[in-house]
Amino acid sequence: MSDNHHKVIIIGSGPAGLTAALYTSRANLNPVVFEGMQPGGQLTITTEVENFPGFEHGIQGPELMDIMRKQVQRFGAQCFFKNVTEVDFSKRPFVVKAENEIYTADSVIISTGASAKLLNIESEKKFMGYGVSACATCDGFFFKGLKVLVVGGGDTAFEEASYLTKFASEVTLIHRREEFRASKIMIERAQKNPKVKFITNAVIKEVLGKEENGKKFVTGALLQNTKDGSTREVPADGIFIAIGHQPNTSLFKGALDMDETGYLMVKPGTTKTNIEGVFAAGDVADKTYRQAITAAGSGCMAAIDSQHWLEEHELA
Repeated sequence: MSDNHHKVIIIGSGPAGLTAALYTSRANLNPVVFEGMQPGGQLTITTEVENFPGFEHGIQGPELMDIMRKQVQRFGAQCFFKNVTEVDFSKRPFVVKAENEIYTADSVIISTGASAKLLNIESEKKFMGYGVSACATCDGFFFKGLKVLVVGGGDTAFEEASYLTKFASEVTLIHRREEFRASKIMIERAQKNPKVKFITNAVIKEVLGKEENGKKFVTGALLQNTKDGSTREVPADGIFIAIGHQPNTSLFKGALDMDETGYLMVKPGTTKTNIEGVFAAGDVADKTYRQAITAAGSGCMAAIDSQHWLEEHELA
């Protein structure tokens, strides 16, 4: 085998990928991690993380991922700042192409995650992590007694809005149309909640905020009416984007089984995909929980599944 052959290749470097690297490296499988376009995953664009066990006073997202990376490297895992552009699971060993270089592997763990769909406006990027969020479960706690906006009209938006009422004094749901896509029971539950208000036929044209003493914070949003084009400002302390997630699986189309929305399908209770020796962990196969801790847990599962598979096939 060439120097570019490895027992385990891990594609993706969020909590799932790095946990998989930790377990496989401690099993003497010498994994290689391709960190991709966003090393560290979504946590690298998250400021304060307070719901990851072991950090009593919270930790910055990029700092947490840096600690995890150094931990896996201490046990011998190799982390490459390369983006995987092509895979071939039709032959063994598996072929992985990263920036025009060919690598082969006996097993592959996919942990490429899922990306929150965003509004794609410049002000949204500026205040992401400073009042703009795509995860109410992650950041709702920081908005105790404050006013927040939730953007979206599906079940995700209504779930986020209902969850945020545990903390915020007022939650306003903004939707571009008159009718909502959410299920009837979700809509009724939100309508009965006195903390939830609605603004329909509107989109956020700009996130409003300030920067004082080196700190950035949101002050509201400039809304545009989708019918007559008129604009108005709405005050808010936080804005939650809840228009869905897109799993990062385009690389595996035609190679691995996916559901109708593109999430990789695994056998119940495992991380096994439809191809033996290929495993999926984290948000790339999880459209329900999407938390750092659940991603890390499934990364552990994928590592153990991979180790057992390699042993069964006398490749470990």
